[in-house]
Amino acid sequence: QVQLVESGGGLVQAGGSLRLSCAASGGTFSSYRMGWFRQAPGKEREFVATISRSSGTPYYADSVKGRFTVSRDNAKNTVYLQMNSLNPEDTAIYYCAATVRYVVDTTHTRNYDYWGQGTQVTVSS
Repeated sequence: QVQLVESGGGLVQAGGSLRLSCAASGGTFSSYRMGWFRQAPGKEREFVATISRSSGTPYYADSVKGRFTVSRDNAKNTVYLQMNSLNPEDTAIYYCAATVRYVVDTTHTRNYDYWGQGTQVTVSS
Protein backbone atom coordinates (compact mmCIF):
# COMPACT_ATOMS: atom_id res chain seq x y z
CA GLN A 1 0.00 0.00 0.00
CA VAL A 2 1.15 3.49 -0.77
CA GLN A 3 0.00 6.64 0.96
CA LEU A 4 -0.11 9.94 -0.90
CA VAL A 5 -0.20 13.40 0.66
CA GLU A 6 -0.63 16.53 -1.44
CA SER A 7 0.43 20.01 -0.43
CA GLY A 8 0.95 23.43 -1.96
CA GLY A 9 -2.58 24.44 -2.81
CA GLY A 10 -4.00 27.86 -2.03
CA LEU A 11 -5.51 31.05 -3.34
CA VAL A 12 -3.81 32.83 -6.23
CA GLN A 13 -4.75 35.58 -8.65
CA ALA A 14 -5.25 34.90 -12.32
CA GLY A 15 -1.94 34.77 -14.11
CA GLY A 16 -0.15 33.54 -11.02
CA SER A 17 1.63 30.30 -10.25
CA LEU A 18 1.51 27.49 -7.72
CA ARG A 19 3.58 24.39 -7.20
CA LEU A 20 1.86 21.30 -5.86
CA SER A 21 3.76 18.47 -4.22
CA CYS A 22 2.71 14.91 -3.56
CA ALA A 23 4.75 12.88 -1.09
CA ALA A 24 4.47 9.10 -1.26
CA SER A 25 5.18 6.56 1.45
CA GLY A 26 4.70 2.85 2.01
CA GLY A 27 5.75 1.61 -1.40
CA THR A 28 8.53 1.64 -3.95
CA PHE A 29 7.95 5.05 -5.48
CA SER A 30 9.96 4.43 -8.62
CA SER A 31 7.68 1.55 -9.54
CA TYR A 32 4.57 3.75 -9.70
CA ARG A 33 3.23 5.79 -12.56
CA MET A 34 2.00 9.02 -11.02
CA GLY A 35 -0.88 11.19 -12.08
CA TRP A 36 -2.56 14.47 -11.25
CA PHE A 37 -6.31 14.92 -11.52
CA ARG A 38 -8.67 17.70 -10.52
CA GLN A 39 -12.31 18.07 -9.63
CA ALA A 40 -14.26 21.28 -9.76
CA PRO A 41 -17.59 21.71 -7.93
CA GLY A 42 -20.37 19.89 -9.73
CA LYS A 43 -18.01 18.31 -12.24
CA GLU A 44 -16.40 14.92 -12.66
CA ARG A 45 -12.80 14.32 -11.74
CA GLU A 46 -10.64 15.00 -14.78
CA PHE A 47 -7.15 14.15 -15.90
CA VAL A 48 -4.47 16.82 -15.67
CA ALA A 49 -1.07 15.18 -16.14
CA THR A 50 0.83 11.94 -15.72
CA ILE A 51 4.48 10.95 -15.55
CA SER A 52 6.07 7.58 -16.18
CA ARG A 53 8.11 5.57 -13.72
CA SER A 54 11.76 5.85 -14.53
CA SER A 55 12.12 7.94 -17.69
CA GLY A 56 9.80 10.55 -16.32
CA THR A 57 8.01 11.00 -19.62
CA PRO A 58 5.11 13.43 -19.09
CA TYR A 59 1.72 13.65 -20.72
CA TYR A 60 -0.79 16.47 -20.31
CA ALA A 61 -4.40 17.29 -20.83
CA ASP A 62 -4.86 19.78 -23.65
CA SER A 63 -6.33 22.30 -21.23
CA VAL A 64 -3.07 22.60 -19.29
CA LYS A 65 -0.47 21.88 -21.94
CA GLY A 66 2.15 24.63 -22.09
CA ARG A 67 1.15 25.97 -18.66
CA PHE A 68 1.62 23.04 -16.29
CA THR A 69 4.72 20.88 -15.80
CA VAL A 70 4.77 17.53 -14.02
CA SER A 71 8.02 16.16 -12.61
CA ARG A 72 9.19 13.60 -10.11
CA ASP A 73 12.08 13.06 -7.76
CA ASN A 74 12.38 9.35 -7.08
CA ALA A 75 15.01 9.97 -4.41
CA LYS A 76 12.53 12.09 -2.47
CA ASN A 77 9.46 9.95 -3.26
CA THR A 78 7.74 13.07 -4.50
CA VAL A 79 5.90 14.19 -7.62
CA TYR A 80 5.33 17.84 -8.44
CA LEU A 81 2.93 19.87 -10.51
CA GLN A 82 4.16 23.33 -11.44
CA MET A 83 1.20 25.43 -12.52
CA ASN A 84 1.77 28.71 -14.36
CA SER A 85 -0.55 31.21 -16.01
CA LEU A 86 -3.41 30.06 -13.83
CA ASN A 87 -6.93 31.13 -14.68
CA PRO A 88 -10.25 30.81 -12.81
CA GLU A 89 -11.11 27.68 -14.82
CA ASP A 90 -8.23 25.92 -13.04
CA THR A 91 -10.05 26.25 -9.70
CA ALA A 92 -10.56 22.74 -8.31
CA ILE A 93 -9.41 20.21 -5.78
CA TYR A 94 -6.23 18.64 -7.15
CA TYR A 95 -5.54 14.99 -6.46
CA CYS A 96 -2.38 12.96 -6.75
CA ALA A 97 -2.74 9.34 -7.85
CA ALA A 98 -0.53 6.31 -8.34
CA THR A 99 -0.65 2.99 -10.10
CA VAL A 100 1.75 0.08 -10.29
CA ARG A 101 -0.09 -1.39 -13.24
CA TYR A 102 0.93 -0.98 -16.85
CA VAL A 103 -2.17 0.43 -18.52
CA VAL A 104 -2.97 1.72 -21.98
CA ASP A 105 -5.11 4.65 -20.91
CA THR A 106 -3.13 6.63 -18.36
CA THR A 107 -5.69 9.41 -18.29
CA HIS A 108 -8.60 7.56 -16.73
CA THR A 109 -9.29 7.54 -13.01
CA ARG A 110 -10.10 3.82 -13.05
CA ASN A 111 -6.51 3.01 -13.90
CA TYR A 112 -5.08 4.51 -10.72
CA ASP A 113 -5.18 2.52 -7.51
CA TYR A 114 -4.06 4.98 -4.86
CA TRP A 115 -5.23 8.52 -4.23
CA GLY A 116 -4.33 11.40 -1.98
CA GLN A 117 -6.84 13.45 -0.04
CA GLY A 118 -6.59 16.41 -2.41
CA THR A 119 -5.51 20.01 -2.10
CA GLN A 120 -7.65 23.02 -2.97
CA VAL A 121 -6.52 25.43 -5.67
CA THR A 122 -8.54 28.62 -6.06
CA VAL A 123 -7.78 31.14 -8.80
CA SER A 124 -9.41 34.55 -8.46
CA SER A 125 -10.15 36.78 -11.43
